[in-house]
Amino acid sequence: MKNILVIFGTRPEVIKLAPIILELRKYPADYNVILCNTEQQKELSNQTLKYFNLKADINLDCMRANQSLASVQSRILTELDKVYDKYNIDAAMVQGDTMTVLCGALTAFYRKIPIYHVEAGLRSYDKFEPFPEEIMRQMTSRVTDLNFAPTDKNKQALLAENIPDNKIFVTGNTVIDALFCLSDETLNSAKKLFADINENLVLITAHRRENHGKRIDVILDAIEYLAQKYSDHTFVIPVHPNPNVHDKIHSRLSKYPQIKLTEPLDYPYLVYLMKNAKLILTDSGGIQEEAPSFGCPVLVMRYETERQEGIDAGVSTLVGADFDKIVKLSEDILSKPKNLTRLKAQNPYGDGKAAKRIEEIIRHNLASSL
Repeated sequence: MKNILVIFGTRPEVIKLAPIILELRKYPADYNVILCNTEQQKELSNQTLKYFNLKADINLDCMRANQSLASVQSRILTELDKVYDKYNIDAAMVQGDTMTVLCGALTAFYRKIPIYHVEAGLRSYDKFEPFPEEIMRQMTSRVTDLNFAPTDKNKQALLAENIPDNKIFVTGNTVIDALFCLSDETLNSAKKLFADINENLVLITAHRRENHGKRIDVILDAIEYLAQKYSDHTFVIPVHPNPNVHDKIHSRLSKYPQIKLTEPLDYPYLVYLMKNAKLILTDSGGIQEEAPSFGCPVLVMRYETERQEGIDAGVSTLVGADFDKIVKLSEDILSKPKNLTRLKAQNPYGDGKAAKRIEEIIRHNLASSL
């Protein structure tokens, strides 16, 4: 039996790692899966674990108010190092591009433990878009032993960086697997929560660090304009707890009855909104991957995206924090009935079988290393 340490800290990481954890745990004679939560997003990550009937074996409680990137990095590195002292780890798995991912990869590398990177090879090649994630994922790739790339474009990016071909595997994105985990009962419970929302639904998420400051003001200007012009539509905004975003959104938008400001939503509720939205405005990476499964148009409020496949497939459009672009492209959709704006393209990010492929690759790799 091999001890595999799965390290995560944010809600997206839980969502995308959960299908793999569940797949590995189908084989208890082969894998002992140890779950370590840095709690980079403490409430959101633990909330999402419960949905998948998972619980962390180790909680690190690494976040402090108003801490710098350097201080949180040093704390996560130090606390993770203690985990390796306590457990005999055969391999470490991380997902994505957060501080947790970089620290998880580095601590494993320092101890010469194999590293599995889920969602490898995403690139914008702008070190400040997204910041600091673009550099974190590039650094993670340098020490990773098995790169699980969602798409062939991601594989080509890794090959261009001289990552050996035998360390790269195109698997699809596990976020699509997670969507298939949702039961009808779960979605029906979400439907009850939003029973008063008609089909004219606009879902908005805005939280990324690079959109703090002046950019969030421009985004809120555009939302205000659209909410006033399309007052027969309901604008739902799950508000991120970061005070740089939370306080501005509430001060600007809480006065509009057609805008519903909510706490961060549990995963099934967010999926229900994506499934039923007429339009999505977002700076989130995960939503760019999930929304195409439901045919919902997505305007990406970023200037660069590491998820270019959606742009190429025509299921999402980059608008940045540009008032005119956000308003014009939103009007093109909101001025029409919902049935005339649905997208027909297939989701370019996966088919829901990524977790099974990843387990098979891990099994083969562990067997060949004996």
